[in-house]
Amino acid sequence: MEYSAAVPPVETLNVKTIKSGLRDNIVTRRFIYLVNPISGTSKKEAFIKLLKNISNQRNLNYEIVPTSSTGNYDFLIDKIRDEQITDIVIIGGDGTVNQVINALRHLPVRFGIIPFGSGNGLAFSAGIPKKPKEAFELILTGSAMPVDAFMVNDQFSCMLTGLGFDAQVAHDFATKDSRGLLTYTQQSLLNFFKAHPYQFEVVLDSFSFFTDAFFISVANSNQFGNNFTIAPAASLQDGLLDIVIAQKMNKAKLPFAILRQIRGNNKLQQLVEDMANKNVLYFQTPSLTIKNLKHAPLHIDGEPRETIEELKIEIIPHCFHLIRSMA
Repeated sequence: MEYSAAVPPVETLNVKTIKSGLRDNIVTRRFIYLVNPISGTSKKEAFIKLLKNISNQRNLNYEIVPTSSTGNYDFLIDKIRDEQITDIVIIGGDGTVNQVINALRHLPVRFGIIPFGSGNGLAFSAGIPKKPKEAFELILTGSAMPVDAFMVNDQFSCMLTGLGFDAQVAHDFATKDSRGLLTYTQQSLLNFFKAHPYQFEVVLDSFSFFTDAFFISVANSNQFGNNFTIAPAASLQDGLLDIVIAQKMNKAKLPFAILRQIRGNNKLQQLVEDMANKNVLYFQTPSLTIKNLKHAPLHIDGEPRETIEELKIEIIPHCFHLIRSMA
């Protein structure tokens, strides 16, 4: 582990109550920078050096800790409590963000993200700058806001879960040595020619329906990543999940239907009325069950997961506090 210079911590911030344990007063900010050494397409050495320089110049109280490849962060829980850590800064991609927030969301800390992953969907949905230095400046000057998340059975998701076409892309993308938008686009094109609909049953509070669909996306944020918007009306703090279902159609129509969706031309629908005559269904709900009748592949926050026959999905309102843009 790596520590800052032994200087008195003088950086303070008027911190609003986040969860029990932080009060409305002047609190010395104490940072843990969690660095994923392998995520993203660029080496982080230059930025880590810059991060140290800025932190030392501002007399920040900080420690640099590598992320856990297993997603186990139990070793940080006592440290956060004993040392009154206020901020967990995640330097990595959506998979790392998912693991860290899931492990530590019950603690009275704020989370900051410096996007260094392949997609960075949650960061971009939250208006966090793409440039690492600007993202760090936002962490130092921005406000923490409550953000929703959701559970997929017993698995945590803070951004997007998908079944079908996009999940297959995620599975194939994970096997590639080269990561980034170009590789993701290549895998998307390859999978498009092989894509076929899967059979699902979607169960809501008031009714259920069967659909053959190329994919189902369950979105808390509005992005797949790389500024590719799949659920234009999605909000990180509205207590609702945005559901996008690309139903069976002539495959030649599929790219145009998706393009219409990402441009926001496909409005939120009265589901019962539009189910039979819309290529893409788009609606909101706080919970649903998806019966995955043909074992479509699954991803959670861009990470491939073993497929599940039945997914019970439910929003967790105001699950954690994220330092984000107010714009």
